Amino acid sequence: MVSHSFNQPLAGRRIGLVSAWASRLGGGVFEAVVAQSRLITSQGGEVQVFALEDRHSAEDAERLAGARVSVFKVKGPAQIGHAPALLPALLDARLDCLHLHGIWMAPSLAASRWAAGTGRGYVISPHGMLDPWITARGRWKKALARAGYERTSWRRASFLHALTLREAHDIARESGRGDSVVIANAGPMARPAPDRPRPPQLLYIGRIHPKKNLLALVEAWNQARKPAGAALTLAGWGEEADVAALRSAVAAAGPSVRFVGPAFGAAKQALLDEARFTVLPSHSEGLPMAVLDGWAAGVPAIMTGECNLPEGFAAGAGLECGHDPAAIVPVLETALRMDGRDWLAMARAAHGLAAGPFAEQTIAARWSEAYLGAIALGRGA
Repeated sequence: MVSHSFNQPLAGRRIGLVSAWASRLGGGVFEAVVAQSRLITSQGGEVQVFALEDRHSAEDAERLAGARVSVFKVKGPAQIGHAPALLPALLDARLDCLHLHGIWMAPSLAASRWAAGTGRGYVISPHGMLDPWITARGRWKKALARAGYERTSWRRASFLHALTLREAHDIARESGRGDSVVIANAGPMARPAPDRPRPPQLLYIGRIHPKKNLLALVEAWNQARKPAGAALTLAGWGEEADVAALRSAVAAAGPSVRFVGPAFGAAKQALLDEARFTVLPSHSEGLPMAVLDGWAAGVPAIMTGECNLPEGFAAGAGLECGHDPAAIVPVLETALRMDGRDWLAMARAAHGLAAGPFAEQTIAARWSEAYLGAIALGRGA
């Protein structure tokens, strides 16, 4: 089959994706890397993924089918992520453009040095890691990273990528650069929209982390007035201490709440096919893939404003909640008792967003233009 530049604008271009993780440990950042790899391939580009080796990287490599995946052993503290072999591998890869996903760890330094050494296109996606809630945590570590390599990395970038206008403001505040390119995450391919109401079942799916605010969600569930058959399912993975805290809260909540651990592929889709709403009472997000996954399955969302998806509220595909249990309870009650016709209208709105502004082909066209612009700016182009 002959490739044409008209429908494969990245044909002949080699794009590198570098991240701390190429596994579920990266949460939404890993999901974004998976989506980005698929997007680049759909536009005719060749994808190489570079990441740190972890306990799930070999198992999860199949999620990056179609890309060449290289993982590197970490020397020293895992939270720093120094992998001596990463930079030589980047330099040997003969990339046209390198795209860094996530910041605050040593892969930022390797990527920055690659950019300085090659002069080629260099793109940085902070993925919400410049949000004030994030920057307020671990302040001294982030101060060292800023001084040691992040500010230099930000200056060297062809552009920084923001998922939302809010993130563009965060990037400008931290980096001094006001030229961010705003492109949303692409959602998965939209499935047929639901054609009948669903039982009062809510679903959280994603990383188990304090910023997701799951303990407040479970407490709110306990306080809410629930119809017969109401259920809350929590699916995800995370650090041992965070998972243990959630398991304890679930055990105390009773049989209407269950924690099922990680769910991927068909298991994740089965959960979405049963859910009336996804729920994400998060303190901080870039642009959550879990909500986009839900919309692609025709599942509206309960979420905070910090999920950075105002399109969902505007289109009627989402209900806004607060962060503390008292602000979550009334929204849970509304969602659980919603009239079937009203819920189907929300489901159609969710499906419309997934098939339109967040569709992969829509986002792919924007990224092709952005990558080609970065490549043209590079002195090695």
